[in-house]
Amino acid sequence: MSDRDQSGADGPVDPNRRLLLGGLAAAVGTAAIGTAEAAPAKRASGAAISDAALRDSIDTVVVIFAENRSFNNLFGDFPGLEQPLSKVSPARYIQRDRNGSVLEHLPPIWEGLVPNKQVVEHREYLIDEKDIATLPNAPFALSTPEGDPLPHGLVTRDLIHAFYNNQLQINGGRNDGFVAWGDSGALVMGHYADNAANLRLWQIAREFTLCDNFFMGAFGGSYLNHQYLIAARPPYYPNADKSPAKGRITVLEGSDPHGVRPKQTDRSPPSAMVGPVRFVPNSLTPDFYSVNTMLPPYAPSYDLDPNRPGYTDWSSAKTMMPQHHETIGDRLSARGVAWAWYAGGWDAALAGHGTDAEFPSRPNFQPHHQPLNYFVQFAPGTAARERHLRDGGMGETARTNKFLADVEAGRLPAVTYYKPQGNLNMHAGYSDVDAGDRHIAGVIDALRKSPQWEKMLVVVTFDENGGWWDHVAPPKGDRWGPGTRIPAIVISPHARRGQVDHTIYDTGSIARFITRRFGLKKLPGLIERERAMVAAGGPPPGDLTGTLDLG
Repeated sequence: MSDRDQSGADGPVDPNRRLLLGGLAAAVGTAAIGTAEAAPAKRASGAAISDAALRDSIDTVVVIFAENRSFNNLFGDFPGLEQPLSKVSPARYIQRDRNGSVLEHLPPIWEGLVPNKQVVEHREYLIDEKDIATLPNAPFALSTPEGDPLPHGLVTRDLIHAFYNNQLQINGGRNDGFVAWGDSGALVMGHYADNAANLRLWQIAREFTLCDNFFMGAFGGSYLNHQYLIAARPPYYPNADKSPAKGRITVLEGSDPHGVRPKQTDRSPPSAMVGPVRFVPNSLTPDFYSVNTMLPPYAPSYDLDPNRPGYTDWSSAKTMMPQHHETIGDRLSARGVAWAWYAGGWDAALAGHGTDAEFPSRPNFQPHHQPLNYFVQFAPGTAARERHLRDGGMGETARTNKFLADVEAGRLPAVTYYKPQGNLNMHAGYSDVDAGDRHIAGVIDALRKSPQWEKMLVVVTFDENGGWWDHVAPPKGDRWGPGTRIPAIVISPHARRGQVDHTIYDTGSIARFITRRFGLKKLPGLIERERAMVAAGGPPPGDLTGTLDLG
């Protein structure tokens, strides 16, 4: 579990704590945040492609869901962008303090850039808070104290990425609150500047189609964006005010349950120059929607119920109750379409450990990264769980990685989700960019050699921004999002080669594509988002067909 997915007076969860595993919305709300003057160009979906052409060309859809990188962090000056980072004026990157005043310079990188000693390419790194000189109020290239580019193989400190923080950071589309409402000081403004030479995904994007107006579906962290990917809405906790989780209901400034500003604790400093903001616990909205990390009701998770094998302790304030609404998986099943979610480390976690002898001391599974494990229809003992919630295995070869074995054998279901194990997902704090980049590039290579490749579409994207700054304003949407811009690459024999697609997409665009290709009934949350974006004066999110050339 990430230590930055939620803020609260009880403090963060240690991401390296050993998992105690095993055993058997609304219409447009006050949180909609784009601004007409700062929003990206209004672009509807690409050239019309017929449903018949989609059916003839695409049989297999693969979604690779990596972790926690904004678009700027990895692709800020990729060739052909609509709004490259290097062309941004100061008016669009200057950061403001919590009282609205302009920061004279950036604060320190709280806790240090690389707070834990690491060795990369025979060189030892430990970059403390005091090792970084004062930085101007501007985006900057991540580097060592000596001025060398920061190696992609280093695990940096994590950054907060949470529902309310993200909205305050976006600040009505101005994107000038990332420093003020984060917890890592200057780090939010950092980006890797040598990606053209060292990022494998950069080269893959040059060959296929990169989307430069793709936004995370929901504000905040991994938990909510995984839920948005499969259900286009947040989980709901009925009668939360009478539940063990009542202490995690957000206390907002003001009486509007759709508000965006939680109360700060007494320990919250007045200025970002002094230290990070501290909010009261805020896992649940005042009207009981779950927006920051809560744990699944079933194993694998923390704090298992000793009396019910396969279940989490439901008396814990951090456990979410089972969900009953439909997911994209349910819609696929109703249509008779085969599908599965492959989770790296799933079987290892169910067996009672997050690692095994071949992969010592590496975090391989995070409970909130398997969103389907929150739903009663996939509870322990159900046929649907056995059929659809699959182990992705571990590692980077078909010998240990069951997803890769199915890729090589050509037996992927028509709709396949793949979540890499924790140390290969690119999440700051416990993973590094290079390991995830190498792993995903290897997965793509295997997919291109698969017997299913000729009629395959692969989407590589990130669940959310991980707290990193981006200068492109999200379009106005509904109460839940869209949030900050993230990278997305469409890879297919039928993708537009060497193109940057400027169409506006969000995480729900993946479900839109799946819905259209397989003739499904659209999830209600997708419809609500489309209506909200049209009502706000923009186009609805595209369905990814703008990335394809089926002529």
